[in-house]
Amino acid sequence: MDRRSFLTSTAAGTAATVSLINGTSAEAAEPDTLGRPVPDQSHAATGADFPKAGGNLGNQNHSSLKKITAGNVRKLGGAWHINLENGSTATHQQCAVIAQNGILYLATTQQNVFAVDGRTGNVKWKTGIGTETTNMRGLALGRGLAFTISGDNKVHALDQKTGAVVWSRELLVEDQGDPDCDPASGQCGGSKGGLAGAVVHWDGLVYIGTQGSTAGARGRAYALDASTGEVVWTFWGTPGPGEYGHDTWEGDSWKTGGAVCWIHPAVDPELGLVYWTFGNPYPRTDGSSRGGDNLFANSLVAIDAKTGKRRWHFQSVHHDIWDYDGVMSPVLADILVKGRKQRVVVYGSKTGMYYILDRATGKPVHGMEERPVPQHAAQKTSPTQPFPGGEPFVDTEPRLDKATRPVPFYPTGGLFEAHWDRATIIFPGAGGGADWSSPSFSHRTGLVYVGYGLINSAYSNTHGGRVNTARPLGEYFAGGLAAVDPRTNTVTWRQEGAWSLAHGNGVLSTAGGVLFQGRPDGILTALDDRDGSELWTWQCGAGVNTSPLTYEIDGEQYIAVLAGGNGLPYPDIPKGDHLWAFKLGGGVGPAPAPTPPSRRNQIRSAPVTGETAHNTVTLGRVWDSAKNAPGAAENLVGQNAMSPQHLSIAKGTAITFTNPADNKSAHGAVAFFEAEFDTGLLMPGQSYTYTFDTPGEYFYNDPIAPQSTGKIVVK
Repeated sequence: MDRRSFLTSTAAGTAATVSLINGTSAEAAEPDTLGRPVPDQSHAATGADFPKAGGNLGNQNHSSLKKITAGNVRKLGGAWHINLENGSTATHQQCAVIAQNGILYLATTQQNVFAVDGRTGNVKWKTGIGTETTNMRGLALGRGLAFTISGDNKVHALDQKTGAVVWSRELLVEDQGDPDCDPASGQCGGSKGGLAGAVVHWDGLVYIGTQGSTAGARGRAYALDASTGEVVWTFWGTPGPGEYGHDTWEGDSWKTGGAVCWIHPAVDPELGLVYWTFGNPYPRTDGSSRGGDNLFANSLVAIDAKTGKRRWHFQSVHHDIWDYDGVMSPVLADILVKGRKQRVVVYGSKTGMYYILDRATGKPVHGMEERPVPQHAAQKTSPTQPFPGGEPFVDTEPRLDKATRPVPFYPTGGLFEAHWDRATIIFPGAGGGADWSSPSFSHRTGLVYVGYGLINSAYSNTHGGRVNTARPLGEYFAGGLAAVDPRTNTVTWRQEGAWSLAHGNGVLSTAGGVLFQGRPDGILTALDDRDGSELWTWQCGAGVNTSPLTYEIDGEQYIAVLAGGNGLPYPDIPKGDHLWAFKLGGGVGPAPAPTPPSRRNQIRSAPVTGETAHNTVTLGRVWDSAKNAPGAAENLVGQNAMSPQHLSIAKGTAITFTNPADNKSAHGAVAFFEAEFDTGLLMPGQSYTYTFDTPGEYFYNDPIAPQSTGKIVVK
């Protein structure tokens, strides 16, 4: 097959439409110069209800409600606030809240499913299911049922009125190589992984995704019968023998090839297609054992919604070795491009580029160029990668004048830089660009709003199977919000700030001209959709790493959000269980501000006192915490090869940096960003002493093995 083929010529099917997606735009379109949706063509915006993750089946995260405006949003206050898990801060929350008929529905990581009165915050019912998982990112509603997943890989259908379990279905049953496994069950072959993502319901089918690319799970997408839970079809992220795309995997690498679909799809009822994004291959940074393009990793696949057959696909990264999985929920929109109506799907990724495709055929709307990229024979790199017409919404290489400035001494590259056994900084890194935040397509402006991260990653593959995909210790994180015009695939405006907004920080746009988005420090923001200027903020008590929603009860508009934090990219994002609703004139005040996460990638090892370490840092050795002493062997690959890695001392202390005589390599210690000391290169047996007279936090690394990073805190 043509290795650059990204579509097939099959006719688009038809299916019945439903009210979530069919109908007219809430706002009449203005002239084409504003890039507004095509009148009477775009997927209907949500109104009083917000009945699924993403709002409608097109994942537009846009509402026709407009009583809250840029002019009055400053009057927004808390309507009510509840703690869902008795104030627990034990874990973070990733579930998008949905609303129907004045009732909010959501699930917590603790695996409690809630129905909450949207006017008062009173819990109408609560049902405990399964075991804990952070991968539950939104319920689906349909046929009087609420559908969700649990950490024990089960799908549950609950009575929407009472919370009673109607049926449960276990998926991902590992066959362990059993030759009697029934292929029709959709359960056979590959590592089982886990269920993940928001659930989607359409026309009697429930769509369920999976996770586990980092552990060698074989990705699969499921469609279940909404009435019984029976598997209707399974689509494999790594095709098996005889299936289209199987020849893009070397040998048996497809069996553990990853390509999981861990974010919810979009559905076009008129075309009868479900659009699903599949993640990175496995191993994620080592391509040496899986030559080929590795379909359907890093791909958007248009699947027949009823049969599970592939209609077309587009691969955004061939033979990924950068963890550039483009799993952000795809957005469907009907727009005017050069005066001609285009039905498009907007597909985003960590590369910081949007791929805007005709959603019936998969053809690029703005063109696509396969450009040569850096090569490495051991990695079996693809000779080219696709670049869409238009422009990226983030830089494609690090800049020294921004938060993306790389930690020194690493080999440093931009998008698609090749790497092998030496830690190499790549930008954008695995944290984006755009990772898994839910973007919004506004019917008011015609723009797509997307949160992004400015985060480097350092990749290496060392012999013996050790893989380093870590973000460089000591680097700073940042990010922002971009408004992209899908008619041209160019950036209309961009607002950068101190926080990465690429991990669950979904965007809600409204007909009132206001955008809502949360931050890792617990702040929910309201922004002007014309330029991103800040209009209002609210402290929610924990990181806001979910998507806000809006709904209406008796003519009154509410905004709601779940604030529970997340583990990425900041490990110390404040956690919680806060469910908030807001309205104009609301009288409930904000939560106390939690401790915000560190804006740089912290060293998390326990501090060792100068006295314990004899005021000495031993280079190229890993600290033995059991013996409170440097390890016996030289280490050139670990991030923690400074002994101790985290040293706490008093002001005025003299610290000796020593390279042991039995090390084989030169080493050094050089402070970066907040420069304070530089030992130069020390040969085995050499030392350097420095007195710390200024309190502060000092990161330093080894110019020979730059991933080896230490921190000294001077008090």
